[in-house]
Amino acid sequence: MKAKIPYLLILLRLLFVPIILSLGWYYPENSKLAVLFLMYIGLISDIFDGIIARQIGNQTEKMRRMDSQVDMLFWLSIGVYTYWIHPEIINAEIFLIYGIFIMEGACYLISLIKFKKETCTHAFLSKMWGISLLVTYTNLIGFGIGGLAFKFCITLGALSHLDRILITLILPKWTHDVPSSYHAWLIRSGKNFKRNKLFN
Repeated sequence: MKAKIPYLLILLRLLFVPIILSLGWYYPENSKLAVLFLMYIGLISDIFDGIIARQIGNQTEKMRRMDSQVDMLFWLSIGVYTYWIHPEIINAEIFLIYGIFIMEGACYLISLIKFKKETCTHAFLSKMWGISLLVTYTNLIGFGIGGLAFKFCITLGALSHLDRILITLILPKWTHDVPSSYHAWLIRSGKNFKRNKLFN
């Protein structure tokens, strides 16, 4: 049963995706607190699925790849919800946001061409971007505020995607859970490094 817990936590976030989109479509003005609640529960589940998997020795490639794809869908659904309730704030930065989407597509395209698998780095900058997304979406959904947090989130998103692209280009073979492009270079050089049990 313990081996199934990480998968159940990932499945929980996946189930949140249609719920968030449905709330945004049918009850855009009356569902903000519900979506914020789902967002925080989703983040907690994302933190603990990896921790539990490592503790029970079940951090498989299949699980990490599933986790990565569900994370993307989860945060994307919140982004769509945010656009539906505050299009004016999102549209003010729309070209920079398009840039993030282009970089996301490039991450996948480069990995698929090079390794025939999607990217699954779970890099440190990506995790930091997830935290900035949490803060930004809290401001946008809860208070209708973009501001510096929104701009910082976009900047950090661009840096995290650049890091992921570099990781994929540097790695000699497909590997999941690579903390940064520097660590990808260490792997390519055949050098060992200590992984953080909490973040990798």
